[in-house]
This record gives sequence, C-alpha cells and structure tokens, in this order.
Amino acid sequence: MRFFIRAAQSSVGVPRARPGWIVAALAALACAPAWSAEHLELRLGGHLLRVEIADTPAERALGLMGRAPLRADEGMLFVFPGDDTRCLWMRDTPSPLAAAFITAWGDILNVAEMQPLTDTHHCSRQPARFALETAAGWFSQRGLSAGTAVQGLEAVKPALR
Repeated sequence: MRFFIRAAQSSVGVPRARPGWIVAALAALACAPAWSAEHLELRLGGHLLRVEIADTPAERALGLMGRAPLRADEGMLFVFPGDDTRCLWMRDTPSPLAAAFITAWGDILNVAEMQPLTDTHHCSRQPARFALETAAGWFSQRGLSAGTAVQGLEAVKPALR
C-alpha cells in the first residue's frame, strides 16, 4: 500500500507545510499491519497470541500470502465450517510459518513447520475445525504440541461455508 502526500500550493507558488501530526498519522497507517477488522486473543499453555480471523472462503484462500513476517505475538486463525482433514500450503507466502491443526473442542492435533513459497501440503492428522498459523518455531519454542488446549476459541463465530 502506498500513500502520496501532495503539498498544497500557496498563492505565490511556494508549497505550504503540512502539520506534522498529519504526516505522522499517514506514516503510521502505511506501516500498520494489514489486519482484517476481526481479531481475537488466544491463550495456549499460558502464552497469549493475538490472531486475525479468516472465516470466509476468500479470507482462508488468501491467508498470509504476500504479507510481512508475523511478530512473535501475532497469528492467523483459520475457521472452517465443519470438521474435516485440513491442509495448508505456502504459495506466495514469503515467511516461514508454523501451523497447528485444532479440534472443535480446542485441542491441538498436530503442528507443522512450513517453508516459504512452496506448494507442499501440510495436513491435519485427524479432522480439524481450526488451523492456527504463527511465526516459524512459535509452538516448539514454547513447548506446545499435540494435546495442548487452546483457550479463547469459544468466542469464535462459526464459519458458514
């Protein structure tokens, strides 16, 4: 996303200065992450994670493609309309990620480490309702694995399709 600021011309042809707060606000908007409007805070084994919700087919298909690397406290939660074997890939995703596949009742089934810009499919070992993407190594660095409970999913609205 690019923002351009065009200085207004005064009557004598000299550009007028813009108030500093306008330039600062526009710069902050340009540097802000491309989050959707819906966020949620999850707790996994005592660790907090702020996630963006991807609960429509379009949001799930786009995922984190083309995005800047996630910060240590950020993630994306994919919400599916039912329980099924779920697979993710990294096409057009420039940063390595980790993904946890999660049951409808909030237990991690398995975790996959995913390399950037690949079409390798990473799938749940059993039917999953959710997939949670984080920065690479996030789960392993915190000792989180299969069987870990994810708290906060009760606030997630069901995906309709």
